[in-house]
Parts: sequence; structure tokens; C-alpha cells
Amino acid sequence: MLEYLESLPLADHHCHGVLDRDLDRAEFEALLTEAEAAGPPGVSTFDTQVGFALRRWCPPVLGLDAHAEPDAYLARRAELGAAEVNRRFLEAAGLAALCVDTGYTPRSLLDPPELGRLAGAAAHEIVRLESVAERVAVSGVDAARFADEVRARVQRHGAVGAKSIAAYRAGLELSGDRPSPAQVTAAAGRLMGSDVPRVHDEVLHRFLVWCAVDAGLPVQFHVGLGDVDADLRRGDPLLLIELLRAMDPVPAMLLHNYPFHRNAGYLAQVLPNVYVDAGLATHNLGHRSPVLIAELLELAPFGKVLYSSDAFGLAELFHLGALLFRRGLAGFLAGGVDDGAWTARDAERVAGLVASGNARRVYGI
Repeated sequence: MLEYLESLPLADHHCHGVLDRDLDRAEFEALLTEAEAAGPPGVSTFDTQVGFALRRWCPPVLGLDAHAEPDAYLARRAELGAAEVNRRFLEAAGLAALCVDTGYTPRSLLDPPELGRLAGAAAHEIVRLESVAERVAVSGVDAARFADEVRARVQRHGAVGAKSIAAYRAGLELSGDRPSPAQVTAAAGRLMGSDVPRVHDEVLHRFLVWCAVDAGLPVQFHVGLGDVDADLRRGDPLLLIELLRAMDPVPAMLLHNYPFHRNAGYLAQVLPNVYVDAGLATHNLGHRSPVLIAELLELAPFGKVLYSSDAFGLAELFHLGALLFRRGLAGFLAGGVDDGAWTARDAERVAGLVASGNARRVYGI
């Protein structure tokens, strides 16, 4: 089963760019974690599940033995240079398509066409809704015209999907009601009155989702774990149920989901327009990622589970996400065959759906 999954190119339906420069150890370790910065003195992010997974699976791609020590690994990385490292890991991920969120760029990252070239895959863009609104807010448009301008920009962006980061800003308990024009204009006025416009108003988050729905774009929602800005108490996808129902039949794509992955699987089962993945969590859990994948698949229909890495900054995370996902899914499917739960033919069909078939169908790619 693993050999079969390794032969299937993946559609990574949610990822980001990578850095195109060499990194010192502190910078590298900081990109291995969702924390604001590296840990206190004496605490290394190499001593985590993702750190050990990286040391197990990434050194051979750079010509080193598995479990290379961190300093030896980073020295080899520097010897090869960022361009060659990025090429090797993106190629090793075995991707057919990438859907790239370009809305978070705190530093210079490779853009979707360059990522696609290095991966040998078709690259598509995901438009981050809050970024569109914030650009409009500083464009000189008055509050009364804000809504029309945002709608127009979402419509003509050319993206295959949209993303909401309401979980970071307002939480996921969003009503299913469309905001009225007066509510949007008032909220836009408040946004434009800020020194640095930053969408955190529940009205604007709902308005932005409806802009994407009206444009017919699948809407990705950040769910569950993320960096320290995300209030995990308000990141449970069950809080979204009213809006998810109201959006139907436009697809709602629940990203990451840990530690709420079982809740997400339930929503994928009971709501016709909900899809799920385990991106970001897969490589963060490292050796434990097969448990995560099996738990996600307890209730989620196999035709509604997608692959994503949520790789950001380090090309290694594209490789790790793909490798750990393939291994976890292969173990789950092979175990079912061994137990007589499904046939080998069924397992191969499901593998094809999750690897890329579901993403191709939902995004039309």
C-alpha cells in the first residue's frame, strides 16, 4: 500500500511559499515551530516530534545518513545552498498540484509559479480574504464603496479558492446571516479609521466569506492549531456550523483541525459541503501522525478528505508533510485490508481520492 501511495502524485490543497536564502540555526529552528520564537536557552525545537521526524527523513534527501545530528544537517544544507535545497525537497514531495496561500508574507517567499517550477507541479493561488479587505481599506475607497470594491477584487483575482483567518481574529462562532449593507459600511468605517487596518470584526469576516461564496470559490477556514495569535478556545469547527449550513452548496474546506480533527470529521459526515484535512498537524506530530490520520478518518467520508502540508518557510516541510501523510494513510488502508474491512482495490481507490482526486474535483484543477 505504501508503494502504491508513493506512486501517486499529491495535490497539496493548502501551502505557502518557502524562503530562498540560507538560514542560520536559530532561524531554521524558529521555522520548525508555531511559537513566536525559539524556546528558552537549552531547549531546542530539534527535540520535538517534528525535529526528530526531520532528522529521520530529511538528511537522505541532502545526501546524509538518516538521523544526522542537527549541526551536520545544517552544515550540509548551507553547503548545497538554498536554491538546491528547495529544489530537492519540493521535487521529493511528489506533487501534482499546489494551492498556495499568498496572504501571509512576513518575509520574502518564493511565489506560486516558482514553487510549481521547483516541484514540477501545477501551481494555483488561494486568495486570503482579510488581505483583500485590508488592501482596499488603504486604497482611498470610501466606506460606502468598500463592499463593492472588495467583491470586485475577489471576483477578478483568478484564484481557485479563498481563505478566511477568522479563527485568528474573531473566533469561529460566526453567524450564518449575511451582514446588511449598513452593517458592512459601518464596519468598513471602523476598519479604515485604524492606524494599521486589520480585520477583526465578526461582521467583516462574515461579509468576506459571503464574497467568496458569491464568487463560487471554495472557502478555506483556518481551524485549530496555529501560532500564538490563534485563540485555540475559539478555533473549534463546531462553532462554524451555522455558517457552514448557510454556505451550502459552496464547499467549506476545514484546514489543520488538530486537536478538533474528530469534530471536523463529524462535520464532514453530516454537512454536504464540508471537507477536511490534517495539514500542519501531520508534520508537527511526526511519529504520532498515523494516529491523527486514523482519527480524522473515523467519521469523515473518504471522498471529503484532502491532502495538505501547510508548509511555510522551509522546503523540508513539503517533503515531511507528504511523506508522513503517505505513510499514515498507507498504514490505515493496509490495516483495513488485513482486517477484511475493505478490499485492496477499495484501498487503492480511496488512496487516489485522498491523494489528489478530491482536490481536483472540489477546486476544478
